[in-house]
Amino acid sequence: MTVTFFGHRDAPKEIEPALRRTLIDLIENKNATDFYVGNNGNFDVMVRHQLEELSEIYDINYGVVLAYLPDKKSEYDAYTNTIYPEGIETVPKRFAISWRNKWMLKQADMVVTYVTHPSAGAWEFERLAVKLGKRVIKIS
Repeated sequence: MTVTFFGHRDAPKEIEPALRRTLIDLIENKNATDFYVGNNGNFDVMVRHQLEELSEIYDINYGVVLAYLPDKKSEYDAYTNTIYPEGIETVPKRFAISWRNKWMLKQADMVVTYVTHPSAGAWEFERLAVKLGKRVIKIS
């Protein structure tokens, strides 16, 4: 099963234990093996951190999906397992994050979200996931 993530870039560190419990449950009880995460904001940082740690314990794969190539190599040295989806290079930069998120959603069977207020990108993609019939797990 493939899982992707959408959450606010200002997500508080206090949600990380709940995120970890959710990931462990998905791996141990739902056969989740593949994970896609973005690289924008606190929520993505927490997801990457947990996936990195859990990949040392469990047989899982994860990819950090880039919306655009960094200008300098040093900007992506910290990322391992990066993915640059084919076709995104033709997308105007201002639409790249949305395009990347739609790509991740298309790959996913399940979506984990942290959304506390409407009208943000995370909220938009949580709604789209529901509309597409994806199973959505909300972290609170």
